[in-house]
Amino acid sequence: MNISASIQARMNSSRLPGKVLKKICGKPMLLWQVERIRQSKYVKDVIIGTSTSNDDDEIEDFCINNEIKYFRGPENDVLQRISLLIYQFNIDLHVESFGDSPLIDPNIIDQFIIYYLRNKENVDFVSNTLKTTFPPGQEVLVYPGALLMKINKILKKNDPLREHVGYNITRGLGNFRIHQIEAKRQYNEPDIYLEVDTDVDFQLISKIIENFEKKKEYNFNLSDILKFLKNNPNLILLNQSIDRKWRVFREK
Repeated sequence: MNISASIQARMNSSRLPGKVLKKICGKPMLLWQVERIRQSKYVKDVIIGTSTSNDDDEIEDFCINNEIKYFRGPENDVLQRISLLIYQFNIDLHVESFGDSPLIDPNIIDQFIIYYLRNKENVDFVSNTLKTTFPPGQEVLVYPGALLMKINKILKKNDPLREHVGYNITRGLGNFRIHQIEAKRQYNEPDIYLEVDTDVDFQLISKIIENFEKKKEYNFNLSDILKFLKNNPNLILLNQSIDRKWRVFREK
């Protein structure tokens, strides 16, 4: 079975343009994310799904220079883009990731993959995106590639929600068996934001990475991150007042 992950990434982010290639400790943010996902025991390939816009030529160059697989598709029809990526790379089980989540924990990715593989006769889609219990920026979605390609075919081309990917599986277009994994107590921190939407978010993520780089701790996980932040509560407050657009799509 080909289990592979895609990362949706583009340069023209409305709040922080070019964020995916902004450097932290000399390394582009997107490379931090790729390297973390590659630590998964089950993910075969990590593929960047970017657009055909000229603005994203830089992302293609980044992928070539760092020997990362990539696919370019429609800029605004992200559902089509990732569906074509799945088809191009013959992905059986798809792990959907977002370019604003550089600190995703590979152990959590593996937990979700294992759950799906053990329960695939009874479940179509596994994620933590229906209700926020994990820190935002730790989103994981796992589902068969064929399922997304099916959604891509049945959803009208003028549907405004084609700018989203996995959400179109959970929005009620079919009788899909959806499973939400909620965070255990040590990870249940929905108000600690580990995503990069604004410059303040980027500052927080930079401080986290710089802390572990300084100590030469390169395989830090979510538990390590939360321990560091709770020892430095002023950092947690940095980005707590930022409006999060994704709130309209989930319980919190």
